[in-house]
Amino acid sequence: MMKVAMTIAGSDSIGGAGIQADLKTFYALGVHGTSAITAVTAQNTAAVEGAYYLPPEFVGQQIEAVAKDVPVAAVKTGMLASADIVREVARRVKLHGLDANLVVDPVLVSTSGHLLLDNDAVDVLKHELIPLALVITPNIPEAEVLSGKKIKDIENMKEAAYLLHKLGARNVLVKGGHANAVDVLFDGTEYRIYQPEVRVPGSFHGTGCTLSAAIAAELAKGGNLVTAVEKAKSYVTGCIKNHLHLGQGAFMIKH
Repeated sequence: MMKVAMTIAGSDSIGGAGIQADLKTFYALGVHGTSAITAVTAQNTAAVEGAYYLPPEFVGQQIEAVAKDVPVAAVKTGMLASADIVREVARRVKLHGLDANLVVDPVLVSTSGHLLLDNDAVDVLKHELIPLALVITPNIPEAEVLSGKKIKDIENMKEAAYLLHKLGARNVLVKGGHANAVDVLFDGTEYRIYQPEVRVPGSFHGTGCTLSAAIAAELAKGGNLVTAVEKAKSYVTGCIKNHLHLGQGAFMIKH
């Protein structure tokens, strides 16, 4: 029986990130993708030009409609937009027992600088959703905001991962991204350092969404977290290598 994964995130009108990237990733990795949309954005490869938040109750209704009908093996969250949506997502995750394989991608700001999570929602994210997560996957700017730690090198990444683990997440994956392309995974005891397989010059749209979705897909299929991260990183590397040059902004990764 095909495993089921769920993405709780925003819609990306250019199709490179958010719900669209997540569902493409689930399909590519052999799991059935379901979704709960939190926001509809007007964006392209260059910028997020606008966003409309869905009512929190309706976000919760989407989650419930899926969870009461099919066995959801893993969940990832992306753009959650507001404090009330974060609260509703955390409530529904607990209510339906969806936290066993919960991947939280704490999307705060778009690559172009558009705020994707209200400032008053950050504390709610830290105290209500992150403690439910099997793993959180912040990039360096997100890890700095959530940990209060300035990150300049790998040692700082490890320190931030330690601080974020204290928030209650069972594992923390701090992504180096464009800064150094090194990722750090911390399980509360051991640090794993992932060096990049390859570095492709340029800015890429949707890498963070795709990575967290790929981790969720591998977890849904029964993999442990370390294996899921390794396979997800390899998948994203392949997507970047085969990127599409569309539009006037960041490259689109190819699933």
